[in-house]
This record gives sequence, structure tokens and C-alpha cells, in this order.
Amino acid sequence: MFNQIIITMILYILLGLVILTIFTTITLFNKLSLKRNQIENAISSLDALFIQRADLIPNLITIVRQYVTFEKEVLEKITKLRRPTQPTKEENPYLQPEESSTTLKQIMVQVENYPELKANEQFNHLQNTFNECEAQISAGRRFLSASITDYNDSIITFPSNIIAKIFKFDKYQWQYATDTQRMALQASRLFQ
Repeated sequence: MFNQIIITMILYILLGLVILTIFTTITLFNKLSLKRNQIENAISSLDALFIQRADLIPNLITIVRQYVTFEKEVLEKITKLRRPTQPTKEENPYLQPEESSTTLKQIMVQVENYPELKANEQFNHLQNTFNECEAQISAGRRFLSASITDYNDSIITFPSNIIAKIFKFDKYQWQYATDTQRMALQASRLFQ
């Protein structure tokens, strides 16, 4: 009877160890899977930001170019209106004051017909949007690097390294900038 109690205890201990091993394996597998998915999510989020930047910035540059052209044309028209088309009083002492005031009124009407000239605001909006895109991409890259570090640390530390080897969880490589990416961006090229 004493032997049977010992055998039963050993069986319970072994059963407990098997259950604990299975539970630990499942838990570690799930943690590694979640960390790997977090990396994939970070990569996908970065891609979305790159797509947004690729779509948004060139379109904003086009809008700013068009607005600058529009504003230049408006300023040229206003400048032409300011130039006296009729002789001034110095050139023609017999010029009536009503004629010069008529020219001035034409200039004022022309200025009122055009919206306020705000090219600098367009450039500021472009700059702010560009800065915001770059800040989001930078934050996304930091999140991706932190996620990769967390995952890679998990697959090399005990006991999750055993589960990582069994289920073939491979290390992720950090993303490094290319030599071209390390060079400073030439904003003047964007406006060509």
C-alpha cells in the first residue's frame, strides 16, 4: 500500500509536470507569436506612412507651385495697373484729378477682386505636413526597432529560446538606412 501511494504521487507529479510543460509551451509560443505579429504590424504601419508621404507630399508641392504661379500672375496684373497708362500731372499739367483717381479706383477694384496673397501660408502648410509625416515615420521606425529588440531578446533568453528553436522562430533583422537614405534630402529637387 505504501508503494502504491508513492507510485500514485509520482504519477501525479509527472502528470503535473506534463501539464505545466504543456501550459508553459503554449504560453511562450503565444507570447512569441504576438511579438512577431507586433513586428509585422509595425512594418505595415510604416508602409502606410511611406505611402501617405509618397502620395501627399508631391500633391502638396503641385498645389504650392500652382498657387505661387497664380499669385505671381496676380501681382504682375496689379503692378501693371499701378503703372500709369495716362500721363501724370507732372507729364501733363492739364490732367484732371478725376482721371488719376479713376486709375487708382481701377487698381483698388482689381486688388479687391483677388483673394489675399498667401503663398507663404501654403509653404508653411507644406512644411508642417512634411514635418508631421517625417515625425510619424520616425516614431514608427522607433516602434519597429523596439518591437524587433523585444522579439529577438525573447527568442534568445531561457526558456522561450527552447520554444523558439522547436517552432522555428527566426530572428528579425533590424532595418538599416542605405547610403542614399543617409544623405540629406535636397528639398530643392522636390520643386524641380
